[in-house]
Amino acid sequence: MRSPEQQAMATDAAAPAAALRGVLASLALAMLLPSLGISIANVALPTLAETFGASFGQVQWVVLAYLLASTTLIVSVGRLGDLLGRRRLLMVGIAGFTVASGLCAAAGGLWWLVAARALQGLAAAVLMALSLALVAEVVPKSHTGRAMGLLGTMSAVGTALGPTLGGVLITHAGWTAIFLVMLPPGLLALWLVWRHLPADRRPKAIEGSPAAAARSRFDLPGSLLLAAGLAAYALAMTSARNGFDATSLAWLLAAALAGGLFLRVEARAPAPLVPLAQLRDPALRAGLAGSALVSTVIMATLVVGPFYLVRALGLSTTWVGLVMSTGPLVAALSGVPAGRLVDHFGAPRMTRAGLLVMLIGCAAMSGVPGLMTMGLAGIAGYVLPLVIVTAGYALFQAANNSAVMSEVAADRRGVVSGLLTLSRNLGLITGAAALGAVFAWGSHAAQATTPAAEALAATMGLRVTFGVAMALLLLGLFVARGPGALVSREPKPHTAP
Repeated sequence: MRSPEQQAMATDAAAPAAALRGVLASLALAMLLPSLGISIANVALPTLAETFGASFGQVQWVVLAYLLASTTLIVSVGRLGDLLGRRRLLMVGIAGFTVASGLCAAAGGLWWLVAARALQGLAAAVLMALSLALVAEVVPKSHTGRAMGLLGTMSAVGTALGPTLGGVLITHAGWTAIFLVMLPPGLLALWLVWRHLPADRRPKAIEGSPAAAARSRFDLPGSLLLAAGLAAYALAMTSARNGFDATSLAWLLAAALAGGLFLRVEARAPAPLVPLAQLRDPALRAGLAGSALVSTVIMATLVVGPFYLVRALGLSTTWVGLVMSTGPLVAALSGVPAGRLVDHFGAPRMTRAGLLVMLIGCAAMSGVPGLMTMGLAGIAGYVLPLVIVTAGYALFQAANNSAVMSEVAADRRGVVSGLLTLSRNLGLITGAAALGAVFAWGSHAAQATTPAAEALAATMGLRVTFGVAMALLLLGLFVARGPGALVSREPKPHTAP
């Protein structure tokens, strides 16, 4: 029987734990919505093409509009969160996502649907950027890794759940149901954020300081130039999936021009969207570069995998879907355990560990002698390395996100979170185009005139692709171990000022 004093202490300890669970539930649901929003729409493209009498190229804009809006604007909305209040803007983003989902369901034409999807993508950018930023603000440092792992898990759950849920809903309730289904979780997320996240702290009043007031302004020219450059780059990579041509090269040139103008504007702006001095921080550079490299590699499993499974193993579409679902499932199951490892062993050490695990998985996938024996041929020879790669990716993401966000100044968390998410998205976009092209080149190295030759060509393509992936991960390890990189950020004892 506990004494009254012990009962009081237990109650006091339970209150913060309950509050933390509410915070994590709010952020987790806010992270689930954007990933579900993209994955659930992909499966609807054939239905939408038939419904609206559109070509595949036209209906692709249902996906592209969402991706472009969420990618190009994510840094800008992160900065707005820094200026206006992250909780406040997160609630606006959730409300916007929910309203946009309703508008998608109500769309009477393809281009109205595309416009509603662009609005949904803008709201998704708010959710992705500010969910990460709020972890560093409202979650104790001792639980940061677990929180980052949970957000990674929810993102993976949304990615894995979308195609299956979308297929069921389209079959039994029509295409509008894939957007209507996001209304209840959107409303629930809005209530959870309002109920559990602490109110934004009011910025200190700026009196008699024009320079300070100028530094607190939103950098509209920089935001527009960055959005234009990112949109051009995304379109270049999208058009290059079947090989680089004049169109993709023109988009790349436009992206480079916009990027150059962006750097010029930022160097002169009193309140730059991305302070160039901040990018000189070796730890931040290492975190952003590592995120981009690792995301490029993980995209290879999504783009190259189906071709290998069909051409080399002769699997049916159903079996390909089942095998490909292994990756998101592993990511969903390993996110929270990965976060616990980060909290226990430290982010720098687990960043390196995640990269090493991914390297082992890619080595097995590429067929390096001694790692992938003939006894592992067939489905197991693909699934086992995929499990290793995905588990390493979950560990890296939790560690890298924790390391980057834990050291960011409070007034820049939104923009740095946006940069971190942007680096991941750019890696995914680049991986789809670049490693897809590598696979095509490797496959064409063998003359595929018979089924056996086609299988050999796909196997060669897989090995070449993941050989390149290994090189990218080795570069990531070098970046992580470089002077002043994330590896140097070991926990330091707190000292009083």
